[in-house]
Amino acid sequence: MDLAHASRDRSWLVKMMGAKNAVDVTVLAIGILALTIPTMAFVVREGWTGETGAHAPIILATGLWLLYESFSEHRRHFVPPRAAYPIAILTLILPLYAIARVTQIVEIEGYLMYAALIAVLYSVIGWEGIRRLWFPLIYLLFIFPPPESVVAAITLPLKLWISQAAVGALSFVGYPIGAQGVTISVGQYLLLVAAACAGLNTILSLSAISLFYAYVRHKAEPRYVAFLALLVLPVALFANWVRVVILILLTYHFGEATGQGFMHNFAGLLMFAVALGTMFALDALLQSKRLRFRAQPTEERLSA
Repeated sequence: MDLAHASRDRSWLVKMMGAKNAVDVTVLAIGILALTIPTMAFVVREGWTGETGAHAPIILATGLWLLYESFSEHRRHFVPPRAAYPIAILTLILPLYAIARVTQIVEIEGYLMYAALIAVLYSVIGWEGIRRLWFPLIYLLFIFPPPESVVAAITLPLKLWISQAAVGALSFVGYPIGAQGVTISVGQYLLLVAAACAGLNTILSLSAISLFYAYVRHKAEPRYVAFLALLVLPVALFANWVRVVILILLTYHFGEATGQGFMHNFAGLLMFAVALGTMFALDALLQSKRLRFRAQPTEERLSA
């Protein structure tokens, strides 16, 4: 990049920021950092240390890359709105953010901080810009931990279904196994299907990575991207069922220490690999079917 081109890029940035000079841009950047650094430090400390937040650093890195690529691709469509609109939005969001900051509710604080950042972005690129950047903006929401009430509501039926399905399969092949709620008895051992085994971590991680994969590979086909997204839940449930079955078999044949030690974590990695591999295989299968269908003459399509 030559100096003239770099100068044009900097001039464009200052103009798009709606600032009279680079000092105003710097002040705005400092304000954004003052808003994001404390909250993101809190989110990392409270939300990323558990199993349900393990995927967040990858989401953040890939999401920022997507946002940068989309920003460069669509910047000719950016038109800043009247200043009154983003100011009105921030007037509503910032007091709520301050309350969440004081009360230290990580989920609410993170979402309100993100809403404030989107309002600032809206002041720079306008509604058309926000609309064109919809995917990376939604994708980045996965960096925030879901509310605990949502976690409880989702994981309880998943735990019940997965435990019953695993018990049914192993009982069918002759294992001495039974279940009461989320507690599984196999031989002399009792196992509890915990929230981590109930699929929420896999659903969040697999949803994010599958959406990233589908968007990057099939960006021009939003309907197909949406269809792949619908496959995430059944694939995640299948992968978690595989994990629970493996843990039950390890416990029954090698003892409780094996099932709850290193092999427990290894089963989690295997579960994720199974889920991701299944998504890729389904995409490859569906793509081959679609290509063959498109290659057929119109008469054959209609008759089919």
